[in-house]
Amino acid sequence: MVLGSFCAGDVRCYAAMVMAGEVVIDATERHLPLRHSHHRYVIDAPNGPVKLTVPLVGSTNAMPVMMRDVLVSEHGNWRHLHWGALFSSYGKSPFFDFIADDLHHIVLEGTQQRLLDLNMELHNLVVEFMDLPVTTRVVSDEDEIAALVANGALDLRGKIGGKRGDTLPIADVPYYQMWSNRRGNFQPRLSILDLLMNVGREGIFTLLKMVKEPLKL
Repeated sequence: MVLGSFCAGDVRCYAAMVMAGEVVIDATERHLPLRHSHHRYVIDAPNGPVKLTVPLVGSTNAMPVMMRDVLVSEHGNWRHLHWGALFSSYGKSPFFDFIADDLHHIVLEGTQQRLLDLNMELHNLVVEFMDLPVTTRVVSDEDEIAALVANGALDLRGKIGGKRGDTLPIADVPYYQMWSNRRGNFQPRLSILDLLMNVGREGIFTLLKMVKEPLKL
């Protein structure tokens, strides 16, 4: 499966990854739409979902350059804002304490200059902590990406995890959510961090239930 780079991508992206097993991240992807999950993710909060955005350096904000060259801006003290939002939302969740130190190191103490590096650090943390059967590699060669797609790799770049949603056969399977449980309504399509914080390693069973048939475009 070939995917773009996501910032703490939503549970649907991770369900697709688990189904595929082997995932290639295209570091050459370019001309990406604004308000896409390449640098945004959605978490649950006491009053409902909250969208968090990683600011980008002005020259790469519209992403006309390759993903590998998109730069993170430190404007607006975003690291403190993101960590504050994560702590406020999940500080009392069942699995926050198990992941807090590593997440704090990436988000608040991180010095990543490239968006791709930030995204991959978060991705690797999720895969390792949840023990997901996913092998991921980043490819920076456009010819190699083209060859993979030509040889049958499922190309989901721009087709999953975006603002407009998708029509892929991936079910929104409810799982325990601390805030939604109190509000009485389940919030689907949140960041994988929501599943991790609320369910921990057992989240793999939710992801497996979400894809019941082979994904096709």
